[in-house]
Amino acid sequence: MRPSPHLEPLQPAYGTGTLADVMPTALAALGVPDGADGVLLRGGELSGVRRVAVLLLDGFGYHLLHQAGQASSTVEAIRNGDIGTLTPITATVPSSTPISLASLACGLPPGRHGIIGFTVRVPDSGDLVTHIRWDGEPDPETWQPEPTCFERAAADGVVCTVVSDGAFRDTGLTRAIYRGADWTPAIAPYEVAEETIAALHRGRRSLVYSYLPDIDTAGHFHGIGSPEWLEAVAEVSEAIDGILTDLPKDASLFVTADHGMVNLTERLHVDRHPDLLEGVETIAGDGRMRYLYTRAGADAEVAAAWGAAVRDRAEVIGRDEAIGRGWFG
Repeated sequence: MRPSPHLEPLQPAYGTGTLADVMPTALAALGVPDGADGVLLRGGELSGVRRVAVLLLDGFGYHLLHQAGQASSTVEAIRNGDIGTLTPITATVPSSTPISLASLACGLPPGRHGIIGFTVRVPDSGDLVTHIRWDGEPDPETWQPEPTCFERAAADGVVCTVVSDGAFRDTGLTRAIYRGADWTPAIAPYEVAEETIAALHRGRRSLVYSYLPDIDTAGHFHGIGSPEWLEAVAEVSEAIDGILTDLPKDASLFVTADHGMVNLTERLHVDRHPDLLEGVETIAGDGRMRYLYTRAGADAEVAAAWGAAVRDRAEVIGRDEAIGRGWFG
């Protein structure tokens, strides 16, 4: 099965228009002197802004807007340019939630912040760390030592707030990428809207990052375009409406996503192909990008076996080539 034209491999536009450029653009709008040039800004369009809300809708990529317009007049208006400015940007590599959230929150490509997989192997211990369920080791401040956008903004006097599910408040990922921001718990879309507006009113300048997982959850369990997915779109769009309705006059709302989604039609079940495990010590990553940790000297053998198994449905390459292609920035 060949991918649709818009699903052909796309090189991330690091520094000119990726998820990693969203927060630096917000900081530039707020006048934070951290070297960011606000590459997503258009001349003067955020002049006078002293408060910025960044609303991230998990799994709600650019190519889903057409289908989502069936469930939300707000989304359709955004897609048609009737509300705000629609600017297509690229995700990071891999385009999975923890990598994307780290790139957004730190304003850095994955090769800089170091969170490059849904799961990865820790070099010192050989253990696997699952970034969205990360509790304990490795130490988050050591694993991701770069200053976050919230730390840079707070150092310049901006009041920073994260509005999200309280269950994630003390996780390793939060400690790694949301340092410098206060945490306000909220789950339902209307709660997220209310708390976002409340947080925007804090201080003379404010930066609020809000997160909603509903569209991603519905997509994973029920598929894109399903009644459940469309219902989630409708509910989440109410959060956009709520924020826009009460948005302070000196504030701006950025709406973005961490990645897109596709409905899968084929899978490779490794447990049905035990020969694929020969020479492999650990399998990490996720369905978007698998990482195969091989025994010493087994790289070529493993690459050949997996390449034959996936054929033209995926590409099997080594670490050095992936870095050389600029995938991680």
